[in-house]
Amino acid sequence: MKLYLASPLGFAGSTKGFMRELAELLRAAGFDVYNPFDGGFGPAFAEARAAPPDERTERLHAVNHDVGRANERAIRAANMVVAVLDGVDVDSGTASEIGFAYALGRPVFGLRTDSRQTGDNAGAIVNLQVQYFIEAGGGRIARTTDELLAVLPSATGGDGQEAP
Repeated sequence: MKLYLASPLGFAGSTKGFMRELAELLRAAGFDVYNPFDGGFGPAFAEARAAPPDERTERLHAVNHDVGRANERAIRAANMVVAVLDGVDVDSGTASEIGFAYALGRPVFGLRTDSRQTGDNAGAIVNLQVQYFIEAGGGRIARTTDELLAVLPSATGGDGQEAP
């Protein structure tokens, strides 16, 4: 079963280790994990940043679109999305991926290990719209990786056969 891992964890050295651990945990549970930070765009960004100043912005814009297009294709190809919801507020890119997945009918399962209260009120774990898309699409928000694994559909589609 194909799973898209939505998170901001690949941007900071302090969180890259947890992102790798989470991806490996999901792979060990039998999921085919697409992690956008493994997309190999580092060289393209480095090349664009090294471009002459009069070309830099345009080249970075083009690489940004390449990344966005690759992530769109990966979400379309996925059976579900796992979204890391940690932080003072849900990362804007992660929120976008959640909304896109919901619009495509892909279930989203959130992981919020952060103990800070960030919901709009006592009835929301995170931003109420983000939580709505997760729950209305058939997903849930887990507070630990063990809970996440427990609420995810079976990697084999539930019947011992790999899902399409």
